[in-house]
Amino acid sequence: MAGSGRRPEHRGPPELFYDEAEARKYTQNSRVVEIQSQMSERAVELLGLPEDRPCLLLDVGCGSGLSGDYISEEGHYWIGMDISPAMLDVAVEREVEGDLLLADVGHGIPFRPGMFDGCISISAVQWLCNADKKSHSPPKRLYRFFSTLYTALARGSRAVLQLYPENSEQLELITAQAMRAGFTGGMVVDYPNSAKAKKFFLCLFVGTSGTLPKGLGTECASEELQQAKFTNERTRFRNVKGKSVKKSRDWILEKKERRRRQGKEVRPDSKYTGRKRRPHF
Repeated sequence: MAGSGRRPEHRGPPELFYDEAEARKYTQNSRVVEIQSQMSERAVELLGLPEDRPCLLLDVGCGSGLSGDYISEEGHYWIGMDISPAMLDVAVEREVEGDLLLADVGHGIPFRPGMFDGCISISAVQWLCNADKKSHSPPKRLYRFFSTLYTALARGSRAVLQLYPENSEQLELITAQAMRAGFTGGMVVDYPNSAKAKKFFLCLFVGTSGTLPKGLGTECASEELQQAKFTNERTRFRNVKGKSVKKSRDWILEKKERRRRQGKEVRPDSKYTGRKRRPHF
């Protein structure tokens, strides 16, 4: 699940895409290193770590350790997980200061409860939305990842996951599984009006509902974007008078669309969707 400083194209599973040549190529690319460092700095900033002590962080999709370099520079300790042996080989050659683990995070986070003070991930989580094997179910792999990550994090800590969602459905799938696993929080979008500088950070809270940080460059952004957050409370659809419009056509279509985004099988919409049947005599 190697992270990189650019939007990855899906060319098969990450452990094959990030082979030895690709791992070395992007690790030696100055532009990639610069972007990776900037996103790592922003992710650590969003963690809101205490300033009076060093923390132990988990780096999901650590790759060759570029994001870990920034964590070390800030005086913190880290453990990195990645599915690409080639990426971790480069990290070992670079003599990074963190500990490294070869693992597929879709199988879960294999650490004891409450071990980490925070978690960051750069350009990695969206790989879990791909079904690279017949046995892969993106919703199940995402839930396994988020539920075990929740357990491995200390209460009151945060996870900040920078990602490149392919579309709104993928973003909904990811956030739905995070919410199901117990997280609260939401999406922090930096520079939402810029095509190149726009970045998505999923900021998750463990055990407490903190205040969602504001995205950079959002002064002119719409209120809807700034309020892109979720809690573990169920949202109820209501009309202008405050009365529930449950079972209406709009309510049914909304519910079906949410289930599609969660990867569930849903019957196709038709002109009969939400229409009341006439009584039979």
